[in-house]
Amino acid sequence: MSLFSQRKGIRPIQKSIQREAIDDELRNRLWSALKLIIWDNYSQADVFGHMHEGSRRVLHLVQEIWLHYYKAPVDAIPDFRSDYPKSAYTVIREKFFAAKWWQVYDFIEFIAKVADESWSEELVQVCNSFLEAENAAYRFVGNEIVEITNEQEIAAIESALDKSTKSVRQHFERALELLSDRKQPDYRNSIKESISAVESLCQTIAGNPKGTLGDCLKLLKSKAPIHPALEGAFAKLYGYTSDGGGIRHALTDASEQPSFSDAKFMLVACCGFNSFLLGKAAENGIKIAGD
Repeated sequence: MSLFSQRKGIRPIQKSIQREAIDDELRNRLWSALKLIIWDNYSQADVFGHMHEGSRRVLHLVQEIWLHYYKAPVDAIPDFRSDYPKSAYTVIREKFFAAKWWQVYDFIEFIAKVADESWSEELVQVCNSFLEAENAAYRFVGNEIVEITNEQEIAAIESALDKSTKSVRQHFERALELLSDRKQPDYRNSIKESISAVESLCQTIAGNPKGTLGDCLKLLKSKAPIHPALEGAFAKLYGYTSDGGGIRHALTDASEQPSFSDAKFMLVACCGFNSFLLGKAAENGIKIAGD
């Protein structure tokens, strides 16, 4: 929604991409999402000491924050009531607004992972709308915050996480974790996990626990043609992980270190390839056994 000043060109319609930074507007909106979706569920116990379910869930979440995020003694958690000068709510709020940009994302991500599922789903949805509106370079994919700004890339990864077998999903989830680690990202092993997800699916399709990408493509080709150029592209993609950067072999001094762009491309490409293989298998009556 553009406002008067934006339509008149006084203020830009879109701000610069926020990468490794969070401005006050974005920080304020992320906190407001937490307040409206999570914290406002709390209310004091009635005169008989009864507390409704929403309040109990908030207090449990606060305990999780103290124990696993702040790593502080749980017997030092103050009362949550926001009208207390040093309540748990006030402590959490002060820490949030004093946090560095990556700590804000860490905290939001932690809440999305440990909160009640319905709250978590709504939080992810609302935060993503704010991240998009404020032109942040990050989005929730599942319950991980990752540096992916293209909506098609996000959709490809979410589809792979949602529709894959358990073993394939575990590889993709690990690839996403290694890619999105804001302190120590591991692009090399993220790429390895992405291609391992494809290998796992190929083994399932081929019915061979030691099956390769070639075995899988051979089986699919026996059912329906695959364009040679497309088959060659897949083979070269797989070959990249064998030759580049020591990804599937021991590192050497001359090894090329993969970058964020390399790892993101491989994750998105493998997720798309995963969907292609599943679609081809379904079209040709090849049943994919769940695990």
